[in-house]
Amino acid sequence: MNNNSKHDLKTKHGFHDCVYWCLFLAIPFITACTAISESSTVWMVVYILGTILVFAVVVFKFFCTHCPHYLQGEKTVNCMFVRWVPKYFQPKPGSYSFVEYAIVAIALLVWVAFPVYWLYFYHGLLTIYVISLVVFVATMKRYECGRCIHFHCPANNVSEEIRRHFLEAENHQAGGLS
Repeated sequence: MNNNSKHDLKTKHGFHDCVYWCLFLAIPFITACTAISESSTVWMVVYILGTILVFAVVVFKFFCTHCPHYLQGEKTVNCMFVRWVPKYFQPKPGSYSFVEYAIVAIALLVWVAFPVYWLYFYHGLLTIYVISLVVFVATMKRYECGRCIHFHCPANNVSEEIRRHFLEAENHQAGGLS
């Protein structure tokens, strides 16, 4: 199955994409949980619950609801990070408000920063944590952001020419892809 448009933009994500990116994110997450659990099981549970809150509620509501993959016709989300989860928030096609950007950015910063206190005591784990996050972001920018149809995403770096040709050829402007 070809998940790319004729402009080499990724129009759909497969199950393998979800597995790949979730495993990639598991590296810093498990590293953080390992460091935190060495001191406190309670704080590790807080971190796990906080992770669920950040991704299943905050990011999903304020970021994902704008994404064309969320807007696609199915009753469940099938994107690169989430598979088969019901769309429990209303889709919001179009660009983000400043408040939405701020909420997501703060939530992600808190998620990244929270385990640093515990990681500081385990320099090897801290190194793995930082490197895995940097490699994750670099890999996203290199392999996804340059061919993503989520043109309102702040990380999207599809050229204006490809974006314009895609929108004209695929007639996607009515579907929230302006």
